Amino acid sequence: MPVPKGATLDPARTRAQIIERAGPLLYARGIDGIGVAECCSVLGISKMTLYRHFGSKDGLVEAVLTERSTRVHRWLRSAAEGAGPAPAERLDAVFAALGSWYQDDAFRGCAVVNAATQSRGEHTLTIAAAHLGRYIDLFREIAADAGAADPDALARRLLQVLEGATVVAAMDPARARQAGQDAGATARLVFDQLTRDAVG
Repeated sequence: MPVPKGATLDPARTRAQIIERAGPLLYARGIDGIGVAECCSVLGISKMTLYRHFGSKDGLVEAVLTERSTRVHRWLRSAAEGAGPAPAERLDAVFAALGSWYQDDAFRGCAVVNAATQSRGEHTLTIAAAHLGRYIDLFREIAADAGAADPDALARRLLQVLEGATVVAAMDPARARQAGQDAGATARLVFDQLTRDAVG
């Protein structure tokens, strides 16, 4: 990432650009599928630049995962909010968005969970736990608005549906569309049952 002569260095912008470019690379190859030298070569940066901004490849991975998690949850919240105030419709919108993602040619599963599974490192596991927790937060809000007797329990069940579908879609791309449809239908069945029980 050469800097034109006379340009002013902006460390925050440089860091953000590296994260943006490294995200798709690490997602496609896996965090163990590319070494520091090749990573730097593909990104067009020196090792010194990587170490200066992230301390290590692990630091870069953690920054990429944190940014990815933030982006995914911002996207899903936007999908839910765009569906209007009805809790069931917000839930449907979340799973519809996920279903469209599963069908993307570049889809390789959840980058955050993939990385935590590959490395089992303390930092990636912490990021993954927070990532899953943000799904639970979103589902809990929807469940609470629907009057569920136990929004936490419903949110955890919906997370299980989401993660199961994500794994199936990643392992069997030919079934990605079906995985998304099944997940949406299952999530709605669980949601309707538990919210109906609460008011029945």
